[in-house]
Amino acid sequence: MSKFYVEKLDFQQPQLIEEKFQQLVNTTIDSVEEMGSWLQEQSKLYDAVEEALSGHYIDFQCQSNSDDAKEAFDHDQRIIIPIFKKYEAILDDKFLSTPVSSKLNPDLYKQFLMSKKNAKELFRKENIDLEIEEDRLATKYFEITGSLTVDWDGEEKTLSQLQEYNEDSDRSIREKAATLRMEAFSTKQEELQDIMTQLIELRQRKADNSGLQNYRDYMFKKYERFDYSPEDCKTLATAIQKHVKPLKEKLQRKHQEELSLDTYRPWDRMAVPIGEKPLKPFDTIEELVEKSATIFDKLDPRFSQLIKEMNSRGMLDLTSRKGKAPGGFCCPLPVSNLSFIFMNAANSQSDLVTLIHEMGHCIHNDLKRIQPLSKYRDTPMESSELASMSMELLTMDQWNLFYENEEELLRAKRDQLKGIIDFLPAGIVVDQFQHWIYENPNHTATERNDKYFDIVQSLDSNVVDWSGYEEWAKNNWLPILHIFEVPFYYIEYVIAQLGAVQMYKQYKENPELALSNYKKALSLGSSKSLPEVYAAAGISFDFSEEMIQELMEFLEKELELLN
Repeated sequence: MSKFYVEKLDFQQPQLIEEKFQQLVNTTIDSVEEMGSWLQEQSKLYDAVEEALSGHYIDFQCQSNSDDAKEAFDHDQRIIIPIFKKYEAILDDKFLSTPVSSKLNPDLYKQFLMSKKNAKELFRKENIDLEIEEDRLATKYFEITGSLTVDWDGEEKTLSQLQEYNEDSDRSIREKAATLRMEAFSTKQEELQDIMTQLIELRQRKADNSGLQNYRDYMFKKYERFDYSPEDCKTLATAIQKHVKPLKEKLQRKHQEELSLDTYRPWDRMAVPIGEKPLKPFDTIEELVEKSATIFDKLDPRFSQLIKEMNSRGMLDLTSRKGKAPGGFCCPLPVSNLSFIFMNAANSQSDLVTLIHEMGHCIHNDLKRIQPLSKYRDTPMESSELASMSMELLTMDQWNLFYENEEELLRAKRDQLKGIIDFLPAGIVVDQFQHWIYENPNHTATERNDKYFDIVQSLDSNVVDWSGYEEWAKNNWLPILHIFEVPFYYIEYVIAQLGAVQMYKQYKENPELALSNYKKALSLGSSKSLPEVYAAAGISFDFSEEMIQELMEFLEKELELLN
């Protein structure tokens, strides 16, 4: 197993880790200076634990069929994380109950104090065992989905490898790929539905233990969503339904015309017209990394240095293979002061965008290093995803490095902007579906599927013809790993995407200022509120109907220019 991460602690000797935490518990704090030093030591210990936990998680995602990787990951879930959570709560109590904490600089510690008070209100010791079981079920989900393969003309392919056929101009190939993927998931449907049912029951118990009405309210506190409410999410859903859904339908009807189709089926959504080929910006992973590094160098040499160093140290795992979990992510390694990127490339335009997206997270992690507290380097996803989604758009004017053909370059840019319009309704569907799940925890699997389809019909485009494939449509949430592993992590994509479009608008007007604002905002980490971070970026933390209408008009004009 590769060692791209640093293990400062021996996880096989948990008693030694407890001793480290206990030393912090026993430390006497009588002055502001001593409190500052104590928080620094706490941050160093948290970083050491986090780096090893992240390293083991990455190992397991990269090799979900490895017994050693699974054993190390399971050990962390059963033994190390409960110790961490127990002492985190004890240390939060110590911090809040120490009189000196009230004398700390309010400018520096305001967000920190809010976070610690919130964590104390939420913490219940009995939830630790429930979280171990919750992690076990999420692991089971990855084991099932990571092992799914199909037979493609005698060749075994992962579901990630099927993605390259989604854009094929041959409709029969697209349909075949979509059908194989659907059938692969349908063989595991019962198991995955059962995992979800168990997760819902567990999560409701966590909410009950914390004195909250439902798990949705629990997660809003857990994610420290101090700046918006569940009601705001529903307002946002209505605004997207009003201003984005019609634009998405307009673009899909135009696409249907380009494909000369009487009906627009699920497997037609990403297709290229006959005579065109799917965009293929690179031939090898080496080319993808090298050209991306050149793009980043033009934005800031430090950005380029990051990807080169990560590549040289084995911190990029970009190819798809059997036994590797699906999806993509960036994982910070706080001791190494670098990040790890995991993805499943299929030599497509989406792979280029994914690498740039995940590098946005790496750049964010690097900019946050100036924050003295580990808590302030742990950013909410509304700003983390702003970093990554903005980077996709800020690099667009350099995609000619990947495309010598002007028409292909324009297509790539059009696809990027269309992708935003395509995603927003789909993203809000996932969010509102999760609201319903946890507001109504006693539903059946059938009711769950029916509700998902109802929400899709209400909030997303109605151009796609699902007739004959309704069951497929109802099960279409099963591949969304967030619903299983990181519940309620989805609205952030929607909010951040709206912020990223604002960043792009700013960049079109003044590239130097936009890039400067981008770096300034991201370097704040979570030391400031979300509205303050967005303001530092020169944009608004605003998902009002007026803002969404304005941004959709901007995107529509940009698409007209690219045509």
